Amino acid sequence: MRRGIAATALVASFALAATACGGSDSGDKADGPVTITWWDTSNATNEAPTYKALIKDFEAANKNIKVKYVNVPFDQAQNKFDTAAGASGAPDVLRSDVGWTPAFAKKGYFLPLDGTEALADQAKFKPNLIEQAQYDGKTYGVPFVTDTLALVYNKQLFAKAGVEAPKTWDDLKTAAATIKAKTGVDGYWGSTAAYYAQPFLFGEGTDTVDASAKKITVNSAAAKKGYGTWLSLFSGKGLHKADTTADAYAHIQDAFVNGKVAAIIQGPWEITNFYKGSAFTDKSNLGITTVPAGSTGKAGAPTGGHNLSVYAGSDSAHQKAAEKFVGFMTSAKSQTQIALKNSTLPTRDDAYTAEVKADPGIAGYQTVLASAQPRVALPEYSSLLTPLDTELLKIAGGKESLDKGLGNAETAIAKLVPDFSK
Repeated sequence: MRRGIAATALVASFALAATACGGSDSGDKADGPVTITWWDTSNATNEAPTYKALIKDFEAANKNIKVKYVNVPFDQAQNKFDTAAGASGAPDVLRSDVGWTPAFAKKGYFLPLDGTEALADQAKFKPNLIEQAQYDGKTYGVPFVTDTLALVYNKQLFAKAGVEAPKTWDDLKTAAATIKAKTGVDGYWGSTAAYYAQPFLFGEGTDTVDASAKKITVNSAAAKKGYGTWLSLFSGKGLHKADTTADAYAHIQDAFVNGKVAAIIQGPWEITNFYKGSAFTDKSNLGITTVPAGSTGKAGAPTGGHNLSVYAGSDSAHQKAAEKFVGFMTSAKSQTQIALKNSTLPTRDDAYTAEVKADPGIAGYQTVLASAQPRVALPEYSSLLTPLDTELLKIAGGKESLDKGLGNAETAIAKLVPDFSK
């Protein structure tokens, strides 16, 4: 999501770009190794150590290439890269959110990777993930990790209440009430964030926009029905009220991992943190199932994840080195190691080894990937969630009606995609 950059942050972005770009401050010599810079946007504590270890393996196997690792906070990376690339000073490789890929490709910041060493194993990757890395017929990233949302639940609390994993949102309401009555714990706690509300739209057969028809659908009858269901899950027996504070994400996560709420909607990026909670010291207690279905009978959540993309503004030597590095990091061997260490989901089937699938979190999320819905191939798509984040927070907090909030979101989205009709 894009946010404004204050003047001091803008200066910092230029400074970071100047020191990060492989071509501007690499120390390369004609007869020496090429130094490329990788901006990694992963969790610096849980994930980065694994990537740093793989870099050492890569450098040992490629004596003529050095990799400068920079961990950039995810919530800052999109703006930083946009600024750096516009000034021709971006890193050689970016761990790009799948939602950023088409936008940066449209601007000419990413190098097409079709036919390169980076994408030599293209047939090994899940086709829908390759599709998400494409824009205007070309591929601008190699799928690195993937994810989707699922309903995660505490098996012990569900068993104690005598309820099963819900298939529909109505089932979830019934289960939540029973769990509350039998255990004293809330059965479900929902998020006000727009991304986490996407499954409610998919369950009604709609989305924020219809890209093929160039139409904004966030305020359609189907969308209102989906958001109405989302809103109804903040009140009722066993349903936790909406948290509208800035720390809502942490509050919901903490409650779940410590057994204070029986179910939430969450992604696999939290698998390692699930296991750190008191409720999941026994990993087998973690239940993972497809998000409940809407009135259409459809159940699905957005496909997320990250691609490794190569900067189009560096010279040929750096691009070739970057392509080799991307190919190494997305290989079956590397993805297997990443999955085992970080509990993240591989993007290629040959990395789902028996050892990898022995992790109940990975195995559980793998089963729900089939119902994940690819994001619309629209450069502006990720930015459409920003006005929704603002409006859904107000709606959930009782500060405005559903109709007014969705109307406001429609107006804001119309400015982001001016050639779309309402």
